[in-house]
Amino acid sequence: MSATSLIKELREQVARLHAELPRNELVVWTAGNVSARVPGEDLLVIKPSGVRYEDITPDNMVVTDLEGNLVEGDLSPSSDTAAHAYVYKHMPEVGGVVHTHSTYATAWSARGEAIPCVLTMIADEFGGEIPVGPFALIGDDSIGRGIVATLRGHRSPAVLMRNHGVFTIGRNAGAAVKAAVMCEDVARTVHISRQIGEPVPIAQADIDSLYARYQNVYGQEPAK
Repeated sequence: MSATSLIKELREQVARLHAELPRNELVVWTAGNVSARVPGEDLLVIKPSGVRYEDITPDNMVVTDLEGNLVEGDLSPSSDTAAHAYVYKHMPEVGGVVHTHSTYATAWSARGEAIPCVLTMIADEFGGEIPVGPFALIGDDSIGRGIVATLRGHRSPAVLMRNHGVFTIGRNAGAAVKAAVMCEDVARTVHISRQIGEPVPIAQADIDSLYARYQNVYGQEPAK
C-alpha cells in the first residue's frame, strides 16, 4: 500500500476512533485526542486542535512529522502533538496513543497515586498497578518524556500524568483506545471500593498468571 493510501486509511480510522471517547464518557467538549503512527514513515495522524467531536471527519485529521510539524492538513495539530510524537520517536513498538481527562482516572492523577492491582481486569490489561507519571507542562515534549520514562519497560499501557490526565499506548490506535476505556472503568471501581474499605491486593504470582493468559490465550484465534 502506498503512503498516500495508508494515510487516507489512517485518517478514516483515527476519525472513527475519536467517537469512542465521548461515547465512553472519557472526554468533554474538545478535550482529548487519538493518534496513529503511519507505518514505515516518520509521521503520525492526529486530531486538530480545538475541534469538537461531532465535527471530526477524516478530511480534517492532520498529519505531522515526529517533531510535531504539520505535514498535511489545513488546521493546527492538537496541543498534545509534541507528546504523542515523542512517544512514537522513542517507543518504536507503539502504533497508537490516546489522551483523555476521564473523570475517575484523572482524579487518581490529581492525588498523584497509582491505581493498585486489586482487580483481575487490572492484572489482565495492565499487568500490575497503573503508574503515575511526573507533572509536566503542555506545549513541548515534556509530557512525552514523562510518558516514555514511566511506561518504558512497564507492562501497563496507561499512565496517569500527575495533575493532568491519562495517556495510553497500544500496538495500534484501537488498542490504545481500549486501554483508555478500561483504565477509566477500573479507576472508578477501585475508587468505589475504597469508599467501603481497603481493597485486597492480588498476589504477584497471580497477577503474572492472569496477565499471561489474557495477553496470549484470551479471545479468538485468527481464522485459518
